[in-house]
Amino acid sequence: MNRDTDGDGILDWEEGLYGLDPTKKETVPGVPDNSSINRLKNEQGENEQGESLLKINTENLTETEKFSRELFATVAATSQNGVIDQATIEQLGASLSDKIQNTPPRKIFLVFDIKIINDDSVQSFKNYNGALNNINKKYPATNYTILDVLEKFIADENNVDVSALTKLDPIIEQTNKIITAMTKTSVPQSISNLHLNIINGLEKLSENLSDIKLYESDAIIALGGISKYQENSNQLELDLNNLANTINQKLKN
Repeated sequence: MNRDTDGDGILDWEEGLYGLDPTKKETVPGVPDNSSINRLKNEQGENEQGESLLKINTENLTETEKFSRELFATVAATSQNGVIDQATIEQLGASLSDKIQNTPPRKIFLVFDIKIINDDSVQSFKNYNGALNNINKKYPATNYTILDVLEKFIADENNVDVSALTKLDPIIEQTNKIITAMTKTSVPQSISNLHLNIINGLEKLSENLSDIKLYESDAIIALGGISKYQENSNQLELDLNNLANTINQKLKN
């Protein structure tokens, strides 16, 4: 725990956490390792050396591995001075919660990703409504729900059945096909934003499900997918209702 092979005042275990070489005082030539660590801790990569170090630090790490590194660094550091206090525990808990709740979306569709037509006539709405019905017929829902899968996955509070997650694959595949079909559908301009909300809502759900499947390799990402699923599902349902109401209102006129 107290070994400092290169004698630069930074313990070997800490250098390892930051991707530095514990046998060299300057892993990056011309930059002392203590400066490298300070730069990494401050999340600064404003020059080429800093960017290189950040890449060394985070490349190929899952979110779970990044948190594990943070946790180990905290435990290792505090074990030299005493037990972890309550403030440290709360800080680690807040960090974990933030990682779970704030997984960034991987893709966001924009207006130039869809096919907008400058025609808001009743006939164009009929055509659009018919196109949506055809998509639903072409890509029907599975005979089980996502909640069914999650219930089998989470057997009880202490056990999970990872094999149950394979049943998410058909749902993810169908969702992605619907997204692709909707991007190719001609959309009246006045409802283009509503249409886009549906596509992005489906994309969020697809990403949530794909994240959940990573449970064994990246538990934090998987928990993020689980925690965001219901919120995103509720928003998609609201967006679908808004679109349906707008279409029905137009067709009644």
